[in-house]
Amino acid sequence: MAERLSEIAAALDARLEGDGTIPVSGAAEPGEAGPADLALAMQPAYAERLSQGRARAAILWPGADWRALGLEAALFVDRPRLAMAHLTRRLDPGPEIAPGRHPMAVVDDSAEIGADAAIGPFVVIGRGARIGARARIAAHASVAEDAVIGDDALLSAGVRIGARVRIGHRFVAQPGAVVGSDGLSFVTPEKSGVERARENLGDQGEITAQGWTRIHSLGGVEIGDDVELGANACIDRGTIRATRIGRGCKIDNLCHLAHNVVLGADCLLAGQTGIAGSTVVGDRVVCGGQSGIADNLTVGSDVILGGGTKVVSTVPAGRVMMGYPAVRMDQHVDMYKALRRLPRVLRDLGTRQKQVSKDAEGQ
Repeated sequence: MAERLSEIAAALDARLEGDGTIPVSGAAEPGEAGPADLALAMQPAYAERLSQGRARAAILWPGADWRALGLEAALFVDRPRLAMAHLTRRLDPGPEIAPGRHPMAVVDDSAEIGADAAIGPFVVIGRGARIGARARIAAHASVAEDAVIGDDALLSAGVRIGARVRIGHRFVAQPGAVVGSDGLSFVTPEKSGVERARENLGDQGEITAQGWTRIHSLGGVEIGDDVELGANACIDRGTIRATRIGRGCKIDNLCHLAHNVVLGADCLLAGQTGIAGSTVVGDRVVCGGQSGIADNLTVGSDVILGGGTKVVSTVPAGRVMMGYPAVRMDQHVDMYKALRRLPRVLRDLGTRQKQVSKDAEGQ
């Protein structure tokens, strides 16, 4: 459904110049924009491709000459990426889920479904589950017994919410996300090689054949308001107490949070991040892709981990860390520079050793 450009400008708190009656039904890159698209040309480099498309209006950088770019109107914003977030939210229809309960959904009689919920085909909702108002649950999702989900939730296709999980309002889960799986908790009858290696810094001692016995996960998962999970993200239930995810956390595809993890508020975890069991992470922590945090550690608030960083010891609040094992970013850069210089240093050292040998032979 198209909106007038003036309506979008008001919603984005943007300054409008030109024709505000232009209908807008989508957003596009400048070179691919059609007449009904708002072109995203927030930098001069992007605007170069406007001539390849057919956009009538665009979001531009401050001071841009929209007339010279062949446009009929333009929006100007102080923070383009924030405006892009609001614009895409406004234009995104989300998955199509028919209102009401699909006849092929299976909902236990004891489950409580809030007003105006939409439940798709092949959805299964278990005994005593409580789903908030205006929830949207896509095909093949399941909510197990006694789980609680707040208002305005969106569960995409194939999402699995385990038993006794507690989730706040405005929860979003992308396809295949799992909340409330069992954790990796196993024990051997006697000390395992892993335990001995930790005690002895790599020495397993006498190796004996042993099997693993499961420690069952009796705890739940507690998730705050405004949390989003990416596709195939997994959050394990706690062993005894609950695994806890703070409000406002955004967790990308293929991330894994193990049993008993405590994640603070407004954390951002990029794809393939893993946090091992019983680790406590503070507020506003950012983890780059393929980051890893070992078990039973503490990571302070406002820590930033660069992509591929592996944390094996406690990190104080406010640190920016990189590498494996993780060190401060400035230290990591110095180490990387030194590593790149190492071949040249070794060649120079070899040359000098040969010279010293020749001088010694000549004496």
